[in-house]
Amino acid sequence: MFGEQFNPAMLDNPEARQGVLENLIAQKAMSAHVVENHLTVSNDTLRRTILDIPGLKDPDGQFNKERYQQLLAAQGLTPEKFEAGLRHDMAVQQINAVVQGTAFSPKAVAARISALNQQVREVQELSFTPQTFRSQVKPTEAMIEEYYAKHPTQFEQPETITAQFVVFNPDIVESRIETTEAEIKAFYEQNQARYRSDEQRRASHILINAGREAAAADKAAARAKAEKLLEQVRKNPSDFAKLAKENSQDPGSAERGGDLDFFGKGMMVKPFEDAAYALKEGEISGVVQSDFGFHIIRLTEIRPATVRPLAEVKANIIDELRRQQAGKKYAEMAETFTNMVYEQSDSLKPVAEKLGLKVETISGLTRKPNPALPKAAAYNQPKFLSALFADESTKSKRNTEAIEVNPRFLIAGRVVDYKPVTRSPLEQVKKQVEDTVAAIEAEKLAIAAGQAKLAELKQGGSADFGASKPVSRNSATGLPPPAVNAIMKADPGKLPAYVGVDLGGMGYRIFRINKVTEEAGDEAAMISEQQQVYEFLAAQEMAAYLGVIKKRAKAEILKPVAAAKPAAIPAK
Repeated sequence: MFGEQFNPAMLDNPEARQGVLENLIAQKAMSAHVVENHLTVSNDTLRRTILDIPGLKDPDGQFNKERYQQLLAAQGLTPEKFEAGLRHDMAVQQINAVVQGTAFSPKAVAARISALNQQVREVQELSFTPQTFRSQVKPTEAMIEEYYAKHPTQFEQPETITAQFVVFNPDIVESRIETTEAEIKAFYEQNQARYRSDEQRRASHILINAGREAAAADKAAARAKAEKLLEQVRKNPSDFAKLAKENSQDPGSAERGGDLDFFGKGMMVKPFEDAAYALKEGEISGVVQSDFGFHIIRLTEIRPATVRPLAEVKANIIDELRRQQAGKKYAEMAETFTNMVYEQSDSLKPVAEKLGLKVETISGLTRKPNPALPKAAAYNQPKFLSALFADESTKSKRNTEAIEVNPRFLIAGRVVDYKPVTRSPLEQVKKQVEDTVAAIEAEKLAIAAGQAKLAELKQGGSADFGASKPVSRNSATGLPPPAVNAIMKADPGKLPAYVGVDLGGMGYRIFRINKVTEEAGDEAAMISEQQQVYEFLAAQEMAAYLGVIKKRAKAEILKPVAAAKPAAIPAK
C-alpha cells in the first residue's frame, strides 16, 4: 500500500502488531465459518462477476480468455486457483452484507445530529494578539541565555554523511540477457496450450426459475411454462429474443434477449453445458433442467479453437524468456553482490568492477530521509540510512551490508565523511533567540489581558466587539477549529454569553454569543448523516458478529498488548 514510502517502524510497535494479529484471526475465523456452513456462490454468479472485471473484454465486447489467463499468470495464479479464491471472497462478502444489513439507524438520531450541525450562533469577536503587546517586551540577557540553555535542540545542526554507494536491481540483469531464435521456438512449442484458444460457444436462453429446494408442484408448473414457451419458440424462432425479454427469469440476460455471450467448457452448470455443446449453430434445445430451473437454449455462434502463430506472440515470448533467465541470473549476481560488499568491506570498487556497476557519491545524508534529496532515491531510504548511521559504519567506515530498500533492489554503501551534531553558538543565533523569547512573553501578556477582560465582561463590563457574524459547525466563517468548538459548546441558556479561547501562539480571543437560531435541516445533509450513523452501527454489528465467530473458533491470544498505565496525577 505504501510502496516506496513504507517504513517497517510503522509496524514495529505492540499496538500495530496486536491489530494485525486480531485481523488475521478474524479472517481465519470467517474462512472457517464459510467452510463449516457450506456457504458458496453459484457458477453463474461467479461467471458474471469475472465477465464484469474491467479490461477483460475486446472492443467488440467479447470476453478475452487469453488476456484473462495472462493477467492471472502474471500474478502466479491459475484460473482454477483464482476462481476458487474469488468464490470464497464472494461468500464472505455475502455474510458481511447480511450482517451489516441488520443495522438500524433511527431517523430521530440523524435528525438530532443534523439539527446540531445546522444550529447557527450569532457572535462578535474581541482579539488580543501578541503583536499588540510586542512593544511592551524587552528580553534581558538573562532571559535569552536561559532560553538558549533550556532548548538546545532548537539550535542544533543535524549530523550528516557523505557516502559512496552502488546499486543492483533486476534491470541491470535483464539488460545483459539475450535470447536465441532456437530458445524462442522451443518455448513456443513447449507452451502451445498457452497460445491455443479453446472452442467457445455463444448462446441465449430463457430461464424459468425452479431451484433444487423448490416444491414438486412448483417444479411441475415451471416445467409446464417452459414447455409452452418452447412451443412458441419452435413456431417462431425469430421471436426468441422477444420471448426471453418478456419471460426469462434470469435478470442478467433477459434484458439482452437472453444473450449469455461466449463461454467455454467449465463456465456453465453441467446440464446447460452438455445441452449447449450438443447443438449446432442456430439450433434450439428442448427444455433443459439445471439447479436453477428450466432452460430453453438457442446456440447463436461457435468460435472454433485457434492457435496464435509464433510471429504474433514472439515479442511476449522474448520478454518472458528474459524474465525467466533474469530471475536465475539475478539470484546468482545478487549473491555475488551480497558476499563481495561484506567480504571486501574496505571498498566498493571490487564489486562494481565484477558486476559492471557504478560507484556513486552523495552528500547531505541525514538519519531520516532528506527532503532536499530525491524522495524515491535508494540512498534516501530509511533502511539504508539506518545502516549508514550505525556506529560500525561511521567509525570504521567499512561497507554496509547489501540492503534491500525495495523488492529486489539492493544497495550497499560506505561512509566517506561524517559530521556529528553541532550546536550553533549563542552569538550566531542570538537574534533568533531574542525574537522567540519576545514572542513568548508577548503571548503571555495577550492571554493575561484577554482572561482579565473575560472576567470583567462576565461581571457586567463592556467592550468594543467587532461586527456580528454567524457561526455553525458546518460554517466556521474563517474561525479556527478551537474557536468554533468553544462557541458551539458554550451554554446558551443566558444571552449574551461569553467564551474565551487561547489559540496557542495566535493570542487570545473573546466571543460574545448574542443569538442562537435553529435552522431547518438540509434534506441531503440529513440523508448523508443518517447514512453515516447507519455505517457506524453496521460496523458495530459486524464487529459483534466477528466476536462471536472468534469465540466459537476458540482463538486465544497468549500475549496480548499490555494495557497502558494511567498517567500519574501531578502533585499540586
